[in-house]
Amino acid sequence: MSGWILDTDHVSLFLRSHPQVTRKLREHGTNVAITIVTVQELFNGWIVRINGATEVPDLVRLYGKLNRTIDFCKRVPVVEFDDAAGDRYHQLIQTDPELVKKRLQKDMRIAAIALAQEATVVTRNKRDFSLVPGLRIEDWSN
Repeated sequence: MSGWILDTDHVSLFLRSHPQVTRKLREHGTNVAITIVTVQELFNGWIVRINGATEVPDLVRLYGKLNRTIDFCKRVPVVEFDDAAGDRYHQLIQTDPELVKKRLQKDMRIAAIALAQEATVVTRNKRDFSLVPGLRIEDWSN
């Protein structure tokens, strides 16, 4: 692939029409993807919010946002967690046991996919992604 992979936070920024993220996404167009891990995180977040809603107007708003998220996932390539990513993930957690921490699990899966695809992760989360040797990261939010 050798392009850009948006992490979950950057997808959320785009869905909220963040100007810099929107501009960069349009600028890089077909070289931008998301991972199946990001799809999981996005949908988990909406399911929790929808299941917790008690007011009809909240349900209408939340289902609308879920639908926009689905539309986005249809338009952007979704990179799978395949054997190559699995191998990279295994190497990461074997090399540095600190990367197994629960708060890092999904980020490390995104990082493993990016390494396997030779892609750059677009994220504001430099603290966690910078722990991964050889991973290229950029922040499009500023």
